[in-house]
Amino acid sequence: MKDLSLVIPLLNEAESLPELHAWIKRVCDNHRLSYEILFIDDGSKDQSWEVISTLRAQNPEVLGIRFQRNYGKSAALHIGFEAAQGKVVITMDADLQDSPDEIPELYRMITEEGFDLVSGWKKKRYDPITKTIPTKLYNWATRRMSGIYLHDFNCGLKAYSNEVIKSIEIFGEMHRYIPVIAHREGFKKIGEKIVEHRSRKYGTTKFGLERFINGPLDLLTIIFISKFGKRPMHIFGTVGASMFFIGLGLTAYLIIMKFMHLNVWNTKAPLVADQAVFYISLTAMIIGTQLFLAGFVGELITRNSATRNQYKIRERLLN
Repeated sequence: MKDLSLVIPLLNEAESLPELHAWIKRVCDNHRLSYEILFIDDGSKDQSWEVISTLRAQNPEVLGIRFQRNYGKSAALHIGFEAAQGKVVITMDADLQDSPDEIPELYRMITEEGFDLVSGWKKKRYDPITKTIPTKLYNWATRRMSGIYLHDFNCGLKAYSNEVIKSIEIFGEMHRYIPVIAHREGFKKIGEKIVEHRSRKYGTTKFGLERFINGPLDLLTIIFISKFGKRPMHIFGTVGASMFFIGLGLTAYLIIMKFMHLNVWNTKAPLVADQAVFYISLTAMIIGTQLFLAGFVGELITRNSATRNQYKIRERLLN
């Protein structure tokens, strides 16, 4: 097994690849690390694949995977993680904004300090204010919702033990939340390192403002699936039953008040249908029933799933 695998997703980065490869090679050779570089071409329209092919022909440590079309960064990382064989896996962007000079220290933190995952923190950024302010808000919200106190969840420069990347699955746009996914899988020692953020030298950014909309939705998905993926009734049943009994309680209140008006106070009782409480109670009971049934159907689906009793085992002591 090699010391290090570098997984580098890319899209239209032909200009930067030769310089990036030479820089990585220089750093790893100087620190006597055995390594492989996996370039994952995510459907580039420029000459990126031709550059990767040329690098591969001249350097055995270079490996390449090319997608038929653009699938996104999460897909590229997932395929790269499947192929990576190093004891430590480091991801970085291909645009030269991540510095390969950070590699030795990230490697040391995993191998010597025992971290499962180390996330980069670009404390000083070379991005416009239209990007830095939303990023700060996004990171603040992620810290609050996940309970993991990292400054920069979306930094592309991260280091992992091989065990981590073989234990997690990322899809959609979940690459922003790999620390959250790893933490939910039981990898608790997650660290952070301040890393250099370089200004872009070639090309243009591939990320738009839509990531600040999709990001929180993806985080909610991760938290929900990790907590209730195998027991949906615990969330739907609890909320549904609570709403149903709230509605039932309000209905009982209406009946009691009707009785009091007619038999105790001897006053004219208001029509039930004229009171807002009637419609609130009716709505709560209907929605509560629907949520309870949704949880029941979810349980039926889960219990008939082929993966219902598949669990990730870290170690065995059986024989």
